[in-house]
Amino acid sequence: MPIKQTLLTLSAAGVLTFGFAACGDDNDTESSSTENTPAAVEPAAEVADLSNGVDTQVTLDAGFVEALGTLKLTPAPVGDAEITDAGVAKFPITGGNVTYYTPGTVEPYVQGEIDHAGAGLSLTADGGPKVELTDFVIDPGASVLTGKVTVDGEVAAESAPLFFLDGRTLNPLETGPNDTAILEGTTVKLKQEAADLLNQTFEVEALEAGLVIGVAKITVKTA
Repeated sequence: MPIKQTLLTLSAAGVLTFGFAACGDDNDTESSSTENTPAAVEPAAEVADLSNGVDTQVTLDAGFVEALGTLKLTPAPVGDAEITDAGVAKFPITGGNVTYYTPGTVEPYVQGEIDHAGAGLSLTADGGPKVELTDFVIDPGASVLTGKVTVDGEVAAESAPLFFLDGRTLNPLETGPNDTAILEGTTVKLKQEAADLLNQTFEVEALEAGLVIGVAKITVKTA
């Protein structure tokens, strides 16, 4: 199925990437995005290659930025990422795929992954350790973003659950310039595993699961 037709099919169903299945709370979205797919079920639409995708942007929440300031933690981009003066973190999409099934035939009905290799976010304590969160992978079926965690140059986890993607705040799909599709509004929240790791590393107790990191916007190239 052509990419543009696929995107129209997905948008008609009200889902794309971040908003696919992120409709429950954090505890409701931990199942694998592939374990319940019957072999005989044919997908309704499929985007086999997301390497033409543009980027994922997160407008950092003022409360999150304030919390970092209180803890004397400084955020910064890593690799190909960027943080603008307006507080928007940008992570280029480097690959992945998405498959959409007719709701009710497969659970979850949107599966795949969205890759952001070579980019991420660092947090540096004043006079203390530096943590890098990189190589983000979004699992739309589980509504979770995982990534590599490095502390002072040493790998602490190759793939750790970092953020929960709450799609209940998602806006309808929009068509952008230069053959792009834009989806905006998913709320990005800190996962318990990430909160525990950061609290332990920085010797604090203030970071909690559910802390709002920001609001996501994803732009995908359609041609």
